[in-house]
Amino acid sequence: MKFSYAILPDYPLSESLTSIRLADELGFHACYAADETWHKDLWQLFAVAAGRTSRIRFGPSVSPVTLREPSLIAQSLATLDELSGGRAEGVLSSGNFGLLAQYGMDWSRTKPLSRVKEGLSAVRALLDTGSVSQRGEFYSYDGLFTFARPVQERLPVMLGAMRGPKSFEAAGELSDGCHHALSYTREAYDYAVRHIRIGAERAGKDWRQLDIGAWVVFATGTDSAKAKEAARSMVGIYASSMPQEQLRRNGVDPAELKPVIDAIGAGDLARGIELTTPEIADRLSVSGTPEECLEKIRQEIAPSGVNHMICAITDRGLVRAFTGRDLDGVASVDEQLRLIHERIMPAFG
Repeated sequence: MKFSYAILPDYPLSESLTSIRLADELGFHACYAADETWHKDLWQLFAVAAGRTSRIRFGPSVSPVTLREPSLIAQSLATLDELSGGRAEGVLSSGNFGLLAQYGMDWSRTKPLSRVKEGLSAVRALLDTGSVSQRGEFYSYDGLFTFARPVQERLPVMLGAMRGPKSFEAAGELSDGCHHALSYTREAYDYAVRHIRIGAERAGKDWRQLDIGAWVVFATGTDSAKAKEAARSMVGIYASSMPQEQLRRNGVDPAELKPVIDAIGAGDLARGIELTTPEIADRLSVSGTPEECLEKIRQEIAPSGVNHMICAITDRGLVRAFTGRDLDGVASVDEQLRLIHERIMPAFG
């Protein structure tokens, strides 16, 4: 099991760079960030971080082909790969539906999976050969080339998927793996991995060699109650992007969460947090003491075949930035990185 740090680049950049350097020193596999307008630019952050680290890998999880043209994603990945000495990788998706709505885009009319497949084809061609020619419904190129070339022989590109089953199967068949966000139960991961495997076997690949990542809301600390309260502050914000099918696979009735999502959608974060019960927060996060987090990973996530934990660490600063709540006693990002390293990672060898 690999462990990675999913950063939301909303902190002062100097603090983010310090945390990334610590994750590198502690042996985390990668640092990922969402390629979204809401946050500071991940590409510039990772370009600087590449020069201050030696082992940790970098890339978007995820980059939306709806908002960032695929050829530009490939160009950025190749450039980051050169800057980092071969440590770049990327995850593509159709994008955060809430963000697309703010661009005036109705995700249901974008043909999300078809668009992602077509975008992946272009990214893969540019990374592998330096040029692309294709005629598609969404992206067409006629001998487009780039001098941005990756250092790695094959720069890994995965797909992000939440709904399924076709998106999971496409990830297994066409890409180097799948990052599945915001699931926390054995049922949800068994479902995802089953369809990733179907896709991989369709392409004659060993599904166990793919990067199968669990991107989770994560908060830990020596005080379980404070860690869980930090997670509760963010769960509703994240859960608003979860399809109803995925909520059900995680043991949550969509009707139960609707008041939370409605409040957040109306901009009333305080009300959204108030309506997020501790039970819902616990179901839709990995939170608590390191031992509680380890138990949930062992019982609910790892048995399905997931081989990569991607921890979207929630701390006092992030909660304050998003919600205005100031939660005293919540472990910082750096403290949580150390706790993961010392008390969770050793259990997986």
